[in-house]
Amino acid sequence: MDIEKCKAQIKRHEGEVLEIYEDSLGYKTLGIGHLCQPEDPEYDWDIGTKVSQEVVDMYYNSDFDKHLKETVHVFGTEEDFYKLPEDIQHVLVNMCFNLGGTRMSKFRNMLSACREHNWEKMAAEMEDSRWFKQVGRRSVELQALVLNTV
Repeated sequence: MDIEKCKAQIKRHEGEVLEIYEDSLGYKTLGIGHLCQPEDPEYDWDIGTKVSQEVVDMYYNSDFDKHLKETVHVFGTEEDFYKLPEDIQHVLVNMCFNLGGTRMSKFRNMLSACREHNWEKMAAEMEDSRWFKQVGRRSVELQALVLNTV
């Protein structure tokens, strides 16, 4: 898997904000979709407080690694995950970065279709979700990658 390509795609979808902000659900966030955690030094900082590029990059690299591992775990095995077409790997990691492993694991029918390499069914199952409507162009773009997989 081209890690840098996958990371660039997620960064484009998440956006990059060099300050503490509230995400669409009202959670304190920074950088590239990093949900501030109680153990983070920035957790008690005020909305609008600037954050350095180095801090954003540190959290993004850590979050990406965590979500890649979660994706593989939710999908099944490393061996099976890395046998998937690269675009499908990117779609799954992107979705996991956005949803988290627990919520992504609830996409049972989509994951089943993916394991069967049934890209049309996978795309249909992606669309049949609240997530698809909530994330706008991100979901449409990811679905197109699935449908264009041969």
